[in-house]
Amino acid sequence: MQDETGAPLTSPERSSARPPRHRPDRRSRARLFGLLGLVAILAYVSDQVSKLVALDRLADGRSRPVIDDVISLRLIGNPGAALSLGASNTWVMTVIAVAVLVAIVFVAKDLGSRAWAVALGALLGAALGNLTDRFTRPPGGGRGHVVDFIDYNGWFIGNVADIWIVAAAILIVLLALRGIGVDGRRDHATRHHDG
Repeated sequence: MQDETGAPLTSPERSSARPPRHRPDRRSRARLFGLLGLVAILAYVSDQVSKLVALDRLADGRSRPVIDDVISLRLIGNPGAALSLGASNTWVMTVIAVAVLVAIVFVAKDLGSRAWAVALGALLGAALGNLTDRFTRPPGGGRGHVVDFIDYNGWFIGNVADIWIVAAAILIVLLALRGIGVDGRRDHATRHHDG
């Protein structure tokens, strides 16, 4: 059999091609966007509340062990990104955070997967949490220092937003390895390879 271009319908090129995008019905999309929003709110609120508690309880700057010396609590203001990268370019970190938010909104327009809704919601809430610090913490105006307080054995100090970001990144990698797109469709080539 051939299609309208004369190419065989069973050719390897056709069988390994990703199926055309589809959009779930309006009701399903509303549920997926609701899930994305719920996860984003949970990530944002848990980040901001934990930072308020840290500012209140850890203001003396002393380190408090939680799990031996592996994890402790110590309050710092981080002008950069994770591992204090970009500490002298705080505005760049703000611009990157805004770009991440725009990218999430752009990618979410094709949302058709619950797992992707969770991943994008976690990224959205965490990015908003750290961006809030950029505008509300000293020195403010997009140059504010992010509140970090979870010390991982002296390797780096992070916050709850970082935990959400890492969890989202792991989920996205797993989805990519399984060939599952944002629209919820699975890549035929990956499915065929998996057997």
